[in-house]
Amino acid sequence: MFERREHDLTGRTFRNTVVRGGDLRGGGVTGLRLRGVDVWDVEVHGELRNVVVNGVDIGPLVEAELDRRDPERALMRPETGEGFRAAWEVLEGRWAATVARARGYDEARLHEPVGDEWSFVSTLRHLCFATDAWVARMVLGDPSPWHPLDLPWDEAPGWEGVPWDREARPSLDEVLAVRAERQALVRGVLDGLGEEQLAGTVSMPPPGWPAYDDVPVRECLLVVLNEEWEHRAYAERDLDVLDARDRDDESD
Repeated sequence: MFERREHDLTGRTFRNTVVRGGDLRGGGVTGLRLRGVDVWDVEVHGELRNVVVNGVDIGPLVEAELDRRDPERALMRPETGEGFRAAWEVLEGRWAATVARARGYDEARLHEPVGDEWSFVSTLRHLCFATDAWVARMVLGDPSPWHPLDLPWDEAPGWEGVPWDREARPSLDEVLAVRAERQALVRGVLDGLGEEQLAGTVSMPPPGWPAYDDVPVRECLLVVLNEEWEHRAYAERDLDVLDARDRDDESD
C-alpha cells in the first residue's frame, strides 16, 4: 500500500547539513538559498523557475536544450487554436506508436512498476484523470466528470468523490477504451477552439479538484499537453527498463 508522508520545512535554517541518498517527490523547493555547498550526483525532474546556479539562471538553458533534442517539444507551447490542434495531432501520433510498442509485451509486464514509478497502465489511467480534471471539469464545466479508473498523482491530498484506486488492475484494453474517449473529448474541444474562447477564463468552485477562479483556458489546455508529453516520455523510458530487465534475465 502506498504511504503518503508530508513534511513542511518552511523557514528552517540548516548549517553543516548533509542530505545524501534522499528522494523528494511532490511538494516543492522555493525561496531556498544554498551557499558554500557541494551539489554532486543530483538528479532533478520538475519545473525550474529562477533557479540560479553560480550566477546563471539554468531554467532557460535546460528548456533550450530539451527543445534542441526534440524540436517538436516546442509545439507544446501553442498560442493559437491552430497551434493546439497541431500539438494534439503530434501527441496522438506519438502515443499511438507507444501503445503499439506496449502491446508487444505480456500484459502482466504493463502492470509492473518501474522503480518506484507507475506501471504503463497506471500512467494511462493518470492521463485520463488529467483530461477529466482540466478539460471536462475546468474547460467544459462538469463538476464531477470522473471515471472509476481515473488515477490522481501519488502525492495528491485526496478529495471526496474523486476516484483513487491504486490497487485496481484493469486490462490494457479497458483502460485504452476510457483513454480513447478522453482523447476524443480533447480533440472535440480543440476542433472548435477559437481565439475568443482561448483568451477566456474558466472557474470551478469546490468541492473537488481543480477548484480555481478565473483560470485562462489556454493554461488548462497547456496542462494537458504537458502531461501528455511528459508521461509519454516516462512510459517510453520505463519500457526501455523492462527491455533491459528481459535482456538481463536472458543472460542469467
